[in-house]
Amino acid sequence: MTKKILIADDHHVVRIGTALILEKNFDDFEIDFAETYTEVKQKVENENYDLVILDIELPGSILKSMVKEIKSISGDILVMIFTSYKENIAMQYIEEGANGFLNKQSDPEVFVKAVEAIFKDGYYYTSGIANGMMEGLKKKKMIGSLSERELQVFNLLAKGNGNLEISNALNIEESTVGTYKRRVYQKLNITNLVELLEIYNEIH
Repeated sequence: MTKKILIADDHHVVRIGTALILEKNFDDFEIDFAETYTEVKQKVENENYDLVILDIELPGSILKSMVKEIKSISGDILVMIFTSYKENIAMQYIEEGANGFLNKQSDPEVFVKAVEAIFKDGYYYTSGIANGMMEGLKKKKMIGSLSERELQVFNLLAKGNGNLEISNALNIEESTVGTYKRRVYQKLNITNLVELLEIYNEIH
């Protein structure tokens, strides 16, 4: 059965190169193109695409929100992010519903593998992304171990508040803030504010 693919990229060379790789490796693909995000939405509304290969820097891009919006137009559509950005932003798009994330510097063989996996399994994550997801889940579990008060202290610390400011905000003694802070550090297995901020940024 023929699958309809929409390659959404504003660079002609990327569109043609991507199409050539697909045509060389898949016999049952019907390929279409879009150069702006407005065009992507119009085409998804009017055609039944199986997969959108999406550059996040399209003219009119709304970045990660594009994924959710595309899927709200066509619920069964698959979305693979194909970008020059590195994998450290991948989770933002996966959490919005992206089925895969791949850097444009990837070898053609990896690109083909990604497309195959998305159609077979519904997703494709590189080992780096998969490891990041596991680490993220581990850190969320650690955050879940904090008591309500410890979580309040954690959030206030991450937002730049000192012990005195936290004491005033929560109406508790400054020494008590220190106690909660030590508990937070112990439960999160960290020793300083820099590590706390890293965890905070990863889960938000």
